[in-house]
Amino acid sequence: MADIKANNPVVDKMFKAGAHFAFSRTRRHPTIAPYIFGVKNKVEIFDLEKTSELLAKAQAFIASLAKEGKTVLFVGGKSEARSAVKTGALSLNMPYVDGRWIGGTLTNFVQIRKRVEKMEKLTLEKEKGELAKYTKKERLLIDREIANLERFFSGIVSMKDLPKALFIVDPKKEKNAVKEAQDMGIPVISLLGSDCNIKGIDYPVVGNDSSQVSVQFFVQEITKAYSEAKKA
Repeated sequence: MADIKANNPVVDKMFKAGAHFAFSRTRRHPTIAPYIFGVKNKVEIFDLEKTSELLAKAQAFIASLAKEGKTVLFVGGKSEARSAVKTGALSLNMPYVDGRWIGGTLTNFVQIRKRVEKMEKLTLEKEKGELAKYTKKERLLIDREIANLERFFSGIVSMKDLPKALFIVDPKKEKNAVKEAQDMGIPVISLLGSDCNIKGIDYPVVGNDSSQVSVQFFVQEITKAYSEAKKA
């Protein structure tokens, strides 16, 4: 690993972020085998040289979307990913899901948009003081409805149409999002750990998806590629 690090600055950055840590061999999905470099203290180590190649392909694709101003939906509901996914998406003014994936977000998009629009309508009425006409109990119920809608849909308010791609952290956990994207023919870019199935992911990036530092590194690399291509 030291030799690889010395010859590739991107690999060096990944190594410092702890991106090389996989799980134990017993948890490894068979499709990940070609990307394992070795074992240390019973923990498998990713071949970061190969990861850097996968990352470059994902960045090239994300850059192509940026040049056309296309929307990318960021998805990462597990605790290690939420902050990075939300921050990364907001830095690009992109939609995100940093909690539970709501079934039909892509496959039943028309109905989902109606829920979002209802949230926007109720919120606007509240801000204008138009809820004063309701009883105290009714206002309490409306406040609860607004809070519930915000919890599920606040991240996708800006998503007026279906996204052109999804960036997903941990496709095993977010299997429903992956399935919907596949059903709708939407490409998936994904950071995936050694327990994930790499098949079916259009632009896989194998690496540590269970560390906040590692996840943050990869999210930043993806957002940077989009941002720089859009500026260019």
